[in-house]
Amino acid sequence: MKIAVVLAHPDPGSFNAAVAHACIGQLARLGHQVLLRDLYGMNFDPRLKRGEIPGDKPHKAERDVAEERAMLAEVDGFVFVYPFWFNAPPAILKGYVDRVFSMDFGYALEVDRIRPLLGGRKLVSFSTSGASEHWVHSSGALDALMTLFDLHLSNLCGLSTSHTHFGDVTRDLTPEAGEQRLRQVRQVIARHFPEQAPARAAPGRARDDLLRRL
Repeated sequence: MKIAVVLAHPDPGSFNAAVAHACIGQLARLGHQVLLRDLYGMNFDPRLKRGEIPGDKPHKAERDVAEERAMLAEVDGFVFVYPFWFNAPPAILKGYVDRVFSMDFGYALEVDRIRPLLGGRKLVSFSTSGASEHWVHSSGALDALMTLFDLHLSNLCGLSTSHTHFGDVTRDLTPEAGEQRLRQVRQVIARHFPEQAPARAAPGRARDDLLRRL
């Protein structure tokens, strides 16, 4: 399988980056091809353009979006990795979804209905927050995000979704606590993207210890 890992964090030394690279390492160990889309590293422009607004009139994807869609055309699954900022995904990830997963890639607009175009593919999300796990769940913050983001992508694009959230991710996160969570990340990845044969040799885990900052 070919899996796209989409990272939405500006700090390459963040726990989010560590999660992304744990995903990459595990996917490779399981024999999958991996396509990393580091949105900040790519300097992706999240601003939806006037001509990209879905509607009845014909529209054309901008060059950067057309190239991104071409790269993702044969992807079998997606992994999103991002922090909670004001209880929502970073603007760069929301803009990536707005522009890339919109009409003619995520779904088709037909006469009397919307037809999902990504059916059969998985979206596995890992999100983080400096707030406690208890607060994120008891306040309804995670449920609200999943309703507006995960559920919408599922209904509109046909993606099956899974979401794992890590609370209490702060600058004080210890290497031990970080590694425990990275083990959970690897387990989630293995559950949703089982081993392919023959498996390729796994890359080193040098990037797995990027636990310095949120």
